[in-house]
Amino acid sequence: MATTVTTDSDGAPGAPDAPVPTRRSRAARSAPMLTFLARRILSSLLVLLGATFIVFMLFSYAVDPLEDLRFSPAPNAAQLIAERTALLNLDVPPVIRYFMWLGNVLTGDLGSSWQTGQSVTSMLGSAIPSTVTLVAGSIVLAIGLGILIGMVAALRQYTRFDYAVTFVSFVLFSLPSFWVAVLLKLWGAIGFNDFLADPSIAWYMIAIISVIGGALLSAIIGGARRTRWVSFAAATVATAAMLLFVSETDWLLDPSLGVVGIALLGGGLAFAVVALTAGLGNKRALYSALTAVAVGVALKFPLQFVFVNASWPLILGLAVAAAAVGCLIGWLFGGEDRAVSMRAAAITAVGTGAFLFVDRVMQVWYAYNRASQINHRPISTIGSQTPGLRGDFWIITLDQFTHILLPVITLVLISFAGYTRYTRASMLEVMNQDYIRTARAKGLSERVVTVRHAFRNALIPLATIVPLDVAAMFGGAIITETIFGWSGMGAMFITGLRRMDADVVMGHFLVVGSLLIVASILVDLVYAALDPRIRVNA
Repeated sequence: MATTVTTDSDGAPGAPDAPVPTRRSRAARSAPMLTFLARRILSSLLVLLGATFIVFMLFSYAVDPLEDLRFSPAPNAAQLIAERTALLNLDVPPVIRYFMWLGNVLTGDLGSSWQTGQSVTSMLGSAIPSTVTLVAGSIVLAIGLGILIGMVAALRQYTRFDYAVTFVSFVLFSLPSFWVAVLLKLWGAIGFNDFLADPSIAWYMIAIISVIGGALLSAIIGGARRTRWVSFAAATVATAAMLLFVSETDWLLDPSLGVVGIALLGGGLAFAVVALTAGLGNKRALYSALTAVAVGVALKFPLQFVFVNASWPLILGLAVAAAAVGCLIGWLFGGEDRAVSMRAAAITAVGTGAFLFVDRVMQVWYAYNRASQINHRPISTIGSQTPGLRGDFWIITLDQFTHILLPVITLVLISFAGYTRYTRASMLEVMNQDYIRTARAKGLSERVVTVRHAFRNALIPLATIVPLDVAAMFGGAIITETIFGWSGMGAMFITGLRRMDADVVMGHFLVVGSLLIVASILVDLVYAALDPRIRVNA
C-alpha cells in the first residue's frame, strides 16, 4: 500500500499521512453470510441424499409389487408378472433403480403412480394446499395459545392456575391423537348438532360454567385477595349473563356480533394491545387504538356493500388497508413516540376488521344450516367440503370452516401442550437471570421487564422446535387426516404405502425432507435474530 509523504516549507519530508480507512463493500460484508448458507445447504443436501437412499432401499426390500400376482389363479398370471416387472424395472437391482429415480428427479420428473397413472407432481399439487389449509391455522393457534398460557403460568408460578395448566398440559400431551379425534367427532360434531335442535342451556350448566370462568380469570389476574374476589365475581356474572343471553334468544341458530359486540370486542382488544405494547399509561396510544375501533364500527354498514362480491384477494386487501388506516391514526395522534401509537392502532384496526369479517360470515349461518345438504347438522365429521353445496363466497367460507374446525382443534390440543411446557420452563429460567433483577432495580415497570426483556429471550428455545414442528406437520397429520377424511399429504403417504407405490412415497418424503432442510436453516437465522450474541456470519 502506497504511503503519501508530505513536505514542510523547507522541502524536508514531513510525517506520513494517516491511512484513510476504506469502507467494505456490501458484497464483502455479505460474504460470510453467503458462505454460511452455502455450507449449510450443501451439507443438508448431502444428508437428504443419504436419507432418500435409505428410504428407497427400505421400501424396495419391504414391499413386493408382485404379491397379488404370484398367487393369482388367472391363466395369464405369468404374462402379467412380466409386464409389471418391466413397468417397474423390478429386474434391475434396487440400487440402480434408486439412481434411475434420482436422475429423473434432477430433471424435474418425480414419476407417477403405476396404479393410477397420475403424476406425483399433480398429486402433490392437490395435497399440499389441503395440508397447508389444515396445518396453518392449527400451528398459529397452538403456538399463540401455548406461548400466552405458558407465559402466564410462569408469571403465576406455584398458583392454582399454574398447577391447573401443568396438569392439563400433561394430560393433553399424553393423549393419543386418534382418541382425541374420535371424542371430538362424538361430542364436538354429533353432540353439538343434536344440541342445536333445542339450543337451551340448563341453569346448572350455566352456574358451573360461570364459576369455572370466574375462577380461571381470578387465577390469571392474581393479586391481593380482594382483587381476586372482585375479578372472580365480575367474571362469573359476565359469563352467566352471556350464557343466559345465548340460551334465551336462540343465538346459536342465528348468530351475529352486531355493532355492540364488535365495539365491545374491539375495545377489549384495544386495551389488551396497548397494555402489552405501550402500557395503559400511554394515553396517546390508547386513544389511537380506541379511535381505530370507532372507525371500524362506523364502517360496518358501508362494508356490507363491499362484501357483496367478496373474494380472498379483496379480504386481504382490506386487511392491508385497515393496517394502513391504523398507522395513519397513530401518526395523527403524534406524541414523542409515534411508532408506539401507530403499532397499537394498526394491530387494533386489523383485529377489528377480523371481527367485522366474522360477523359477516355469521350472517349466512341461518341459510347455511337450513340447506338441504346440511339438514340442520352444520358441524362436519369428514371431508373438506360438503358435496353438492353451492353458494357465494360467504357460504363456501362457512362450509370450509365447519369442516376444518374439528381437525384443527385436534392438532391444537396435541401441539398446545408441548408449547405451553416449553414456554413456561424457558420463561422461568429467564426471569431468574441477573439482567432481569437489574432491570427491576433500575425502576422499570413489570410490563417492560416481562415484555421487552424477558419475553424475547424466552422465545429462543422455542426457535429450535417451532420450525421443525411446522415442517413435520406439513408432511401430513397422518392420523388426523385419516380419521377426518382429509385429502392431504398424510393421506397421500398412506395411499402410496398401501398401493406399494414407490414414486408416491418418495415424492412425499422428498417434500418433507426439503422442508426440514429449510426449517433447520431458519432455526439458525431465528436464533441470530432473537439473540444479538449469536451471529451466523461470525
